[in-house]
Amino acid sequence: MNKILYTLLSVFIFISCETDSTKKVITTERIPNSFAIVIHGGAGGIKRKYFNEEQQNAYAQKLEEALNAGYTVLENGGVSLDAIQVAINVMEDSPLFNAGKGAVYNSEGNQEMDAAIMDGKTLNSGAIAGVNHIKNPILAARMVMDSSKHVMLSGKGAEIMAKSYGIEMVDSSYFFTKKRLNQLRKIQGKEEIQLDHTAFLMKHELIDDHKFGTVGAVAIDKNGNIAAGTSTGGMTNKKYGRIGDVPIIGAGTYANNLTCGISATGTGEYFMRTVAAHEVSSLIQYKGLTAEEALHEVLFNQIGPLGGEGGMILIDKNGDVSWDFNSTGMFRGYKKSDGDTKIEMFEKPE
Repeated sequence: MNKILYTLLSVFIFISCETDSTKKVITTERIPNSFAIVIHGGAGGIKRKYFNEEQQNAYAQKLEEALNAGYTVLENGGVSLDAIQVAINVMEDSPLFNAGKGAVYNSEGNQEMDAAIMDGKTLNSGAIAGVNHIKNPILAARMVMDSSKHVMLSGKGAEIMAKSYGIEMVDSSYFFTKKRLNQLRKIQGKEEIQLDHTAFLMKHELIDDHKFGTVGAVAIDKNGNIAAGTSTGGMTNKKYGRIGDVPIIGAGTYANNLTCGISATGTGEYFMRTVAAHEVSSLIQYKGLTAEEALHEVLFNQIGPLGGEGGMILIDKNGDVSWDFNSTGMFRGYKKSDGDTKIEMFEKPE
């Protein structure tokens, strides 16, 4: 009898070890002085077949540049707010993404840009909406957070304050790209909008009409403080004055040291209706879901059934990085202090 019990026990232990070996290892507590940054450059109908090797390299190099910029700040002991700001600046300065330089045109033939930033330690936040002449909208969002009693400023008021604080202003011609203008003309008069990341063929033709190019970053610094930020040009042919989820704290941007930091990209109206970023945080805090479970719940069981599409990036309080999307692909990458680095652009790996 003892031999039989011993044999059964051995088999049980073997099966348990085999099962555990397939599970993802989740950090139970943050490693002291560890840090990490994760970024996205938009989600949508991003398929490998739309990109030749040169294009893939261009996006990969710009994502790597943004990651390295933010990582260097963290490595040198800088705060997470500064890290995400410089990472987003890199993407705002590139015409590859729908933010800053690459912002799309609204129905009036102008750019209207939104941005937000949030400090997970204090829950202090800053956002701007509907600005036309601020070169780097994320800097204006940071200015609102640090230098005003408000959370969000919009339009002319935001620009006046940004200028008074020395934030670089540019003429609207700075945002001009022939590709973005052609994109607008293609759908003007059709009473439709384009949720656009718009990757382009090298011969300046549009590859795909169904992409979103919002950029965002989340970081945790050596002190364990989390910050999140997002910047976007919105949707091609959007109505004058339309504001999406990005500057709405809790919808497209959220950070809380008790749980995580999140930046979203996608069909903003659906992220607003579900208060998506805050919902993920709440599922982690109050229901005990893992980051992966919470992201999947919101993207696939709440946003998806309503008709929404997009993705989110996340860093939790332990420094673990997660992302998910219900679209074809998402430009994304992360870099951690333990040397773990990854950049991906297309469908989820099998």
